[in-house]
Amino acid sequence: METKTITNEMKEKDTDFSFERGWYQLKQRDVKEVRVKIMSALCITTRMAFLDRMKGKYIPKVTEAKAIEGIFADYGIKDVWGAA
Repeated sequence: METKTITNEMKEKDTDFSFERGWYQLKQRDVKEVRVKIMSALCITTRMAFLDRMKGKYIPKVTEAKAIEGIFADYGIKDVWGAA
């Protein structure tokens, strides 16, 4: 049985699909509202699923990426993708 290990290269790829950079630019008063909007746009219901998406564990569909970018744009944030 082959064991897979996570390499630095794999970790870097995960951060390509993370929207932590945009998330940490939010004002504290907007965090809850943005989380609800993103969860609704991605059709997810748990905060764990939200965190997995935010950290880039799943590659977003093009429509999901555009929705996320649009939500952040409403709050004046244009640099969304990548690790914080």
